Amino acid sequence: MLKSTLRWGILASVLASTTAFAAAHGGLTVKASDQDMSGGTVTADTIMAEKNGWMVVHRTGSDMKPGPVVGYAPLKAGENMHVTAILTEEVKSGEMLMLMLHGEDGGMKTGIFEYTLGAKEDGPVKVDGKLVMTVVTAK
Repeated sequence: MLKSTLRWGILASVLASTTAFAAAHGGLTVKASDQDMSGGTVTADTIMAEKNGWMVVHRTGSDMKPGPVVGYAPLKAGENMHVTAILTEEVKSGEMLMLMLHGEDGGMKTGIFEYTLGAKEDGPVKVDGKLVMTVVTAK
């Protein structure tokens, strides 16, 4: 029994270390699927963030460029599961949204979302010059 408990303890420690390492070394991700948004929300399945920040919801189109912000939700450092943002405007079936990882840096107040399109406050997180994001389509 002691060996089994020890093995599980070691495994749990390795998994926790691996998660922390991934977050600190480019394992930052936003994962989500196409979904029904008729209830006025959009949900990311998993977001890995290095530090506290935001999931920011941008409108986008076939050009895959981030457009106006239509929602956001706070994130904690590490793994965030089932992150839901309330949408500030209706999203129709077939429209696309970009769910993007933003930081909590450069603003005047911690815990207050201060980003506006193109600003540096609470701005997008990039890894190797690329935005950490995914695009979903409303069903």
